[in-house]
Amino acid sequence: MILGAASITAFAATQQKILVLGDSLSAEYGLARGMGWVALLEKKLAKEKINATVVNASISGETTSGALSRLPALLHVQKPNLVIIELGGNDALRGMTIAQIEKNFMQLVDLSQKNGAKVLLLGMQVPPNMGPTYAREFASTYQHVVKSTKVAFVPFFLKDVADVPNARDQFQTDGIHPIATSHPTMLANVWPDLKKLLK
Repeated sequence: MILGAASITAFAATQQKILVLGDSLSAEYGLARGMGWVALLEKKLAKEKINATVVNASISGETTSGALSRLPALLHVQKPNLVIIELGGNDALRGMTIAQIEKNFMQLVDLSQKNGAKVLLLGMQVPPNMGPTYAREFASTYQHVVKSTKVAFVPFFLKDVADVPNARDQFQTDGIHPIATSHPTMLANVWPDLKKLLK
Protein backbone atom coordinates (compact mmCIF):
# COMPACT_ATOMS: atom_id res chain seq x y z
CA MET A 1 0.00 0.00 0.00
CA ILE A 2 1.40 3.37 -1.04
CA LEU A 3 0.41 6.35 1.07
CA GLY A 4 -0.47 9.63 -0.60
CA ALA A 5 1.02 12.94 0.45
CA ALA A 6 -1.99 13.76 2.64
CA SER A 7 -1.81 10.39 4.38
CA ILE A 8 1.92 10.76 5.02
CA THR A 9 1.35 14.22 6.49
CA ALA A 10 -1.43 12.92 8.74
CA PHE A 11 0.75 10.00 9.85
CA ALA A 12 3.61 12.33 10.74
CA ALA A 13 1.29 14.68 12.59
CA THR A 14 0.06 11.91 14.89
CA GLN A 15 3.47 10.38 15.46
CA GLN A 16 4.69 10.63 19.04
CA LYS A 17 8.31 11.10 20.03
CA ILE A 18 9.81 9.46 23.11
CA LEU A 19 13.02 10.92 24.52
CA VAL A 20 15.03 8.58 26.74
CA LEU A 21 17.28 10.49 29.11
CA GLY A 22 19.42 7.92 30.85
CA ASP A 23 22.83 6.60 31.77
CA SER A 24 24.79 3.46 30.80
CA LEU A 25 21.80 1.22 31.59
CA SER A 26 20.04 2.81 28.62
CA ALA A 27 23.12 3.49 26.47
CA GLU A 28 23.87 -0.17 25.70
CA TYR A 29 27.10 -0.17 27.69
CA GLY A 30 28.97 -3.43 27.08
CA LEU A 31 26.32 -4.72 24.68
CA ALA A 32 26.18 -5.28 20.95
CA ARG A 33 24.27 -2.53 19.17
CA GLY A 34 20.54 -3.14 19.20
CA MET A 35 20.50 -5.38 22.29
CA GLY A 36 19.61 -2.77 24.91
CA TRP A 37 16.12 -2.16 26.26
CA VAL A 38 15.70 1.10 24.32
CA ALA A 39 16.38 -0.66 21.02
CA LEU A 40 13.97 -3.40 22.10
CA LEU A 41 11.41 -0.69 22.85
CA GLU A 42 11.59 0.53 19.26
CA LYS A 43 10.85 -3.00 18.05
CA LYS A 44 8.02 -3.31 20.57
CA LEU A 45 6.37 -0.13 19.35
CA ALA A 46 6.53 -1.36 15.76
CA LYS A 47 5.10 -4.75 16.75
CA GLU A 48 2.27 -3.08 18.67
CA LYS A 49 1.66 -0.76 15.68
CA ILE A 50 2.06 2.30 17.89
CA ASN A 51 2.97 5.38 15.86
CA ALA A 52 5.96 6.57 17.89
CA THR A 53 9.68 7.11 17.46
CA VAL A 54 12.40 6.88 20.10
CA VAL A 55 15.34 9.23 20.58
CA ASN A 56 17.94 7.71 22.89
CA ALA A 57 19.85 10.59 24.48
CA SER A 58 21.43 8.37 27.13
CA ILE A 59 25.13 8.65 27.96
CA SER A 60 27.24 6.26 30.01
CA GLY A 61 28.21 7.89 33.29
CA GLU A 62 25.42 10.45 33.10
CA THR A 63 24.19 12.11 36.29
CA THR A 64 21.09 14.16 37.00
CA SER A 65 23.27 17.30 36.86
CA GLY A 66 24.68 16.40 33.47
CA ALA A 67 21.26 15.55 32.11
CA LEU A 68 19.88 18.81 33.43
CA SER A 69 22.50 20.76 31.48
CA ARG A 70 21.60 18.90 28.27
CA LEU A 71 17.83 18.75 28.56
CA PRO A 72 16.88 22.30 27.42
CA ALA A 73 18.59 21.81 24.06
CA LEU A 74 17.16 18.30 23.67
CA LEU A 75 13.64 19.55 24.34
CA HIS A 76 14.09 22.41 21.88
CA VAL A 77 15.44 20.25 19.08
CA GLN A 78 13.52 16.99 19.59
CA LYS A 79 10.20 18.34 20.90
CA PRO A 80 9.26 15.04 22.57
CA ASN A 81 5.75 14.13 23.66
CA LEU A 82 7.13 11.91 26.38
CA VAL A 83 10.39 11.90 28.37
CA ILE A 84 11.65 8.79 30.14
CA ILE A 85 14.08 9.68 32.92
CA GLU A 86 16.41 6.82 33.87
CA LEU A 87 18.96 8.40 36.17
CA GLY A 88 20.23 8.51 39.74
CA GLY A 89 22.59 5.57 39.96
CA ASN A 90 25.72 7.53 39.10
CA ASP A 91 24.70 10.34 41.44
CA ALA A 92 24.64 7.86 44.31
CA LEU A 93 27.93 6.24 43.31
CA ARG A 94 29.55 9.67 43.34
CA GLY A 95 28.12 10.45 46.75
CA MET A 96 25.92 13.34 45.65
CA THR A 97 23.68 14.61 48.42
CA ILE A 98 20.10 13.38 48.51
CA ALA A 99 18.87 16.98 48.53
CA GLN A 100 20.74 17.80 45.31
CA ILE A 101 19.57 14.65 43.55
CA GLU A 102 15.96 15.40 44.43
CA LYS A 103 16.32 19.03 43.32
CA ASN A 104 17.74 17.92 39.98
CA PHE A 105 14.96 15.40 39.43
CA MET A 106 12.36 18.06 40.18
CA GLN A 107 13.95 20.40 37.63
CA LEU A 108 14.18 17.67 34.99
CA VAL A 109 10.49 16.91 35.41
CA ASP A 110 9.51 20.58 35.50
CA LEU A 111 11.43 21.39 32.32
CA SER A 112 9.91 18.45 30.51
CA GLN A 113 6.37 19.27 31.58
CA LYS A 114 6.72 22.96 30.75
CA ASN A 115 7.70 21.90 27.25
CA GLY A 116 4.52 19.86 26.92
CA ALA A 117 5.97 16.41 27.53
CA LYS A 118 4.62 13.68 29.75
CA VAL A 119 7.21 12.11 32.06
CA LEU A 120 7.93 8.54 33.11
CA LEU A 121 10.44 8.25 35.94
CA LEU A 122 12.33 4.99 36.38
CA GLY A 123 13.24 4.23 39.97
CA MET A 124 16.60 2.85 41.04
CA GLN A 125 18.12 1.42 44.21
CA VAL A 126 21.68 1.71 45.49
CA PRO A 127 23.99 -1.17 46.50
CA PRO A 128 24.00 -2.23 50.19
CA ASN A 129 27.55 -0.96 50.63
CA MET A 130 26.24 2.62 50.37
CA GLY A 131 24.76 2.15 53.84
CA PRO A 132 21.14 1.57 54.90
CA THR A 133 20.41 5.21 55.68
CA TYR A 134 21.61 6.53 52.33
CA ALA A 135 19.87 3.67 50.51
CA ARG A 136 16.58 4.43 52.25
CA GLU A 137 16.82 8.17 51.61
CA PHE A 138 17.84 7.61 47.99
CA ALA A 139 14.77 5.44 47.39
CA SER A 140 12.53 8.01 49.05
CA THR A 141 13.84 10.67 46.67
CA TYR A 142 11.89 9.13 43.80
CA GLN A 143 8.78 8.89 45.96
CA HIS A 144 9.02 12.58 46.87
CA VAL A 145 9.36 13.59 43.23
CA VAL A 146 6.43 11.44 42.16
CA LYS A 147 4.24 12.74 44.98
CA SER A 148 5.09 16.36 44.15
CA THR A 149 4.82 16.16 40.37
CA LYS A 150 2.32 13.31 39.83
CA VAL A 151 4.52 11.81 37.10
CA ALA A 152 4.20 8.19 36.04
CA PHE A 153 6.62 5.96 37.91
CA VAL A 154 8.29 2.55 37.66
CA PRO A 155 9.36 1.81 41.27
CA PHE A 156 12.38 -0.32 40.38
CA PHE A 157 13.76 -0.39 36.86
CA LEU A 158 15.90 -3.48 37.61
CA LYS A 159 13.11 -5.53 39.17
CA ASP A 160 13.60 -9.27 38.52
CA VAL A 161 17.19 -8.53 37.48
CA ALA A 162 18.98 -7.15 40.55
CA ASP A 163 16.64 -8.54 43.21
CA VAL A 164 16.62 -12.24 42.31
CA PRO A 165 18.61 -15.10 43.90
CA ASN A 166 20.85 -15.45 40.84
CA ALA A 167 21.27 -11.70 40.42
CA ARG A 168 25.02 -11.90 39.85
CA ASP A 169 24.40 -13.98 36.74
CA GLN A 170 22.25 -11.17 35.32
CA PHE A 171 25.17 -8.75 35.15
CA GLN A 172 28.34 -8.25 33.16
CA THR A 173 31.70 -8.89 34.83
CA ASP A 174 31.67 -5.41 36.40
CA GLY A 175 28.61 -6.38 38.45
CA ILE A 176 26.90 -3.12 37.50
CA HIS A 177 25.61 -3.42 33.96
CA PRO A 178 23.01 -6.06 33.03
CA ILE A 179 23.80 -8.56 30.30
CA ALA A 180 21.84 -8.57 27.06
CA THR A 181 19.43 -11.29 28.17
CA SER A 182 18.35 -9.09 31.11
CA HIS A 183 17.24 -6.19 28.93
CA PRO A 184 13.93 -7.74 27.83
CA THR A 185 13.04 -7.92 31.54
CA MET A 186 13.98 -4.26 31.96
CA LEU A 187 11.70 -3.34 29.06
CA ALA A 188 8.94 -5.47 30.58
CA ASN A 189 9.24 -3.40 33.76
CA VAL A 190 8.82 -0.17 31.80
CA TRP A 191 6.26 -1.15 29.19
CA PRO A 192 2.97 -1.29 31.22
CA ASP A 193 3.37 2.28 32.51
CA LEU A 194 4.77 3.59 29.26
CA LYS A 195 1.92 2.16 27.21
CA LYS A 196 -0.59 4.02 29.36
CA LEU A 197 1.08 7.31 28.42
CA LEU A 198 0.98 6.65 24.70
CA LYS A 199 -2.15 7.71 22.86
